[in-house]
Amino acid sequence: MGERRDRVWRVATLMLLVLALAVVAPAEGKESSGGVGRRRHAYAAMMYMGTPRDYEFYVATRVMMRSLARLGVDADLVVIASADVPVRWVRTLKEEDGVKVVTVEDLKNPYEKQANFNTRFKLTLNKLYAWSLVSYDRVVMLDADNLFLRRTDELFQCGQFCAVFINPCIFHTGLFVLQPSMAVFNDMLHELKIVRRNRDGADQGFLVSYFPELLDQPMFHPPANGSKLDGTYRLPLGYQMDASYYYLKLRWSVPCGPNSVITFPSMPWLKPWYWWSWPVLPLGLQWHEQRRTDLGYSAEMPVMLMQAVMYLGIIVVTRLARPGLLKLCYGRRSEKIIPFLHTIVKAAAIWALVVAYTVPFFLVPRTVHPILGWSLYLLGVVALCSILISVFLLPVLPVLTLLLVLLGSLFVMAFPWYSDGITRALVLFGYAFCCAPVVWASLTRMMSSLNSLLEREAFITRSGESAPLSGFSKLY
Repeated sequence: MGERRDRVWRVATLMLLVLALAVVAPAEGKESSGGVGRRRHAYAAMMYMGTPRDYEFYVATRVMMRSLARLGVDADLVVIASADVPVRWVRTLKEEDGVKVVTVEDLKNPYEKQANFNTRFKLTLNKLYAWSLVSYDRVVMLDADNLFLRRTDELFQCGQFCAVFINPCIFHTGLFVLQPSMAVFNDMLHELKIVRRNRDGADQGFLVSYFPELLDQPMFHPPANGSKLDGTYRLPLGYQMDASYYYLKLRWSVPCGPNSVITFPSMPWLKPWYWWSWPVLPLGLQWHEQRRTDLGYSAEMPVMLMQAVMYLGIIVVTRLARPGLLKLCYGRRSEKIIPFLHTIVKAAAIWALVVAYTVPFFLVPRTVHPILGWSLYLLGVVALCSILISVFLLPVLPVLTLLLVLLGSLFVMAFPWYSDGITRALVLFGYAFCCAPVVWASLTRMMSSLNSLLEREAFITRSGESAPLSGFSKLY
């Protein structure tokens, strides 16, 4: 009886163990296959080194990836990074931004000797590595100058290759959908070796040549049941809204597709992350507001604070220092050399004015918020102009007239109630036309004041009288 009870107990225990394994095994298998740790889709961008704007594109990539995470996209965030990307940047992307970094070797560009080749496109062919991400079913490949307004996960339902035609006849490679395939990737590498035709030597020209039939393909409309399409499709313009369309109307008027993504295929120095892009380009502020929300400006703030303290120190010192440059023109010098010295002083004053208005522009960190950037620039101009005023004993208003005109132009550009972009451009042109005589008069007044001061100092020195203090010097 006892043996039978033990046998029943052992059988029951074995059945419970088998049942437990049956329940646990599927869960473990699902996790190991990537159901939890890896998603089926990815938003990808590339990062490489070798241009003067590497840091700016690094910041732009971080802002874009963080904005996608904030939108709650159901996809991995991937950066295809060259092997020479700084380790600290890679670590920041992984640890702070939750990005998966795929390190690759730069693809050699066979089009470097092409007549119209632009060196800033030398490494853009690294974008082809997107086809090697075979652990994903679909990948949306992105440039860093995309501004997402809403989730676009329906793009993963598109076919083997899908892109937007910003140009009526040429699709844009700032955003496109692809199905990764090592066969396609290897074929692309082969086409690079035989130097396939490429109109610009960059990824844009190569992909346009590789997918020449895309213009004749149907428009992508995501299936309501969530299934994936096969083949190639044109994407609606709403997935790559050229910022130029907005600047013309000062509003969006894109008729086809959801207004999802803004792209900035403009001149390299007018990308939205540069502080001077606003109010020159109205959408620059929208990009910076996204950065302020998602990333902040802690990296640039120490430099900005140091510059602000330096400028304030310059203003204080020039208010306390007594000018004495003009004394160098006289003394025991021959009267024949004095006119030459006068010319040198006038040229130096003009050159100092140019320096005062240009140097602060290049010292401001490029990726700060436009309001902070313009404020620091204007403070720098005031500081350097105070040196100019103090050294050459110039009147204050003529020296700062250009600063006031520039400040007024910022208000004209930032005025939010223009009916369209053409009206805005005409008002700005009219403002510049009206201000041009004022600026010229201020420069004439400044040179006239300097000339009068030089002649008075020369007369006083020749007659042996002591030079009276000028109006500016009496402040001391």
